[in-house]
Amino acid sequence: MKLPTDLSGQELVRVLLRVGFVANRQRGSHIILRRGNPFAGVVVPDHNQVRPGTLRQILNEARLTVEHLLELRRADGSLP
Repeated sequence: MKLPTDLSGQELVRVLLRVGFVANRQRGSHIILRRGNPFAGVVVPDHNQVRPGTLRQILNEARLTVEHLLELRRADGSLP
């Protein structure tokens, strides 16, 4: 499935919060999130658009699929 190209950093943070991540801290324009079980840590750039390679890496670190991301994004109301 194709990665979304219009996903902002804030939208991605909202999706990650729904799957158990907690915002740990922020340094400049990067938001650091952690999840306890299963343990994972990700760094999300607080940009208007997350680049596809960066998004793919974040999904790998968070152990999420593109399908799951899109499903959570639709449930969040971010997509029509």
